[in-house]
Amino acid sequence: MVNDPGLPPIREARMLRLSPTLGLLLAVSLGAPAAAASFPCEGAQAPDEKAVCADRALNDRDVEMAVRFEILKELLPMGGRGKLRDDQEAWLTERRACGADTACLTEAYVSRLKTLRAVFSEFAKQGP
Repeated sequence: MVNDPGLPPIREARMLRLSPTLGLLLAVSLGAPAAAASFPCEGAQAPDEKAVCADRALNDRDVEMAVRFEILKELLPMGGRGKLRDDQEAWLTERRACGADTACLTEAYVSRLKTLRAVFSEFAKQGP
């Protein structure tokens, strides 16, 4: 295939075809700095939310968790979506129980991200 001078090179054109959702996931997974938590920090009232907003590493984990959750919510079939939502609600209860304890919050996020990454991995194995 010959490149038209008015079009981007073939390799760049392929990269442009990445879905916006995949692009967000790549940005998060490649360590792009997070601008804010997955919830509005200016309205944070609960101790766990305030702690997430105050700690950059927790903030970044929260953003990654939220992006992965949103993507999976769109990719999974209906039954899987319900389970994903139920699991997320249970996890949010666990996070709230940590209060402002950053070690507890870090452990909660690490655990949740491990689960969400595993779901992604299994989904990816199924192919297109």
